[in-house]
Amino acid sequence: MRYLVLFSILILSIGCSRSAKTEVKTYSMGDKAETGHLMYVVFATAWLPQLKSGDNDRVPANRFFLVRVSVLNGGGYDTIVPPVVLVDDSGQTFTELSDGDGVPDWLGYWRKLKPADTEHGNIVFDVAPKHYKLRVADDSEQHTAFIDLPLSFAAF
Repeated sequence: MRYLVLFSILILSIGCSRSAKTEVKTYSMGDKAETGHLMYVVFATAWLPQLKSGDNDRVPANRFFLVRVSVLNGGGYDTIVPPVVLVDDSGQTFTELSDGDGVPDWLGYWRKLKPADTEHGNIVFDVAPKHYKLRVADDSEQHTAFIDLPLSFAAF
């Protein structure tokens, strides 16, 4: 009986010692969102019905949603900043557009940062106007965070 009790305590202690899944933090727009060694700050958002691209207008399927963001590499090595994702209130995800044609101050789709470097610019999505959260991650996508983007129609 004593061995059964000891065995039960051992099993329970092993089960309880497993690290609980870490909760993904949600930050407010303007706050520094940390994902491992990458730090993101969203400064502003804007909704556009079209973009000027040379002599032509670029028209979205829904609306162009521009997000003004800054990314800092706080690590000690060069890193690639992965594409970010919008998540709506129902959990549906939308990836950023890889074509920045006509986007003012476009951050680019492939972003490489040296240690202590910061990049600023706009990323763009083609989505319907509503409330979203921006999911950001480190280069390994092991550390993620959300940045709350309230629905606003203010201009940059």
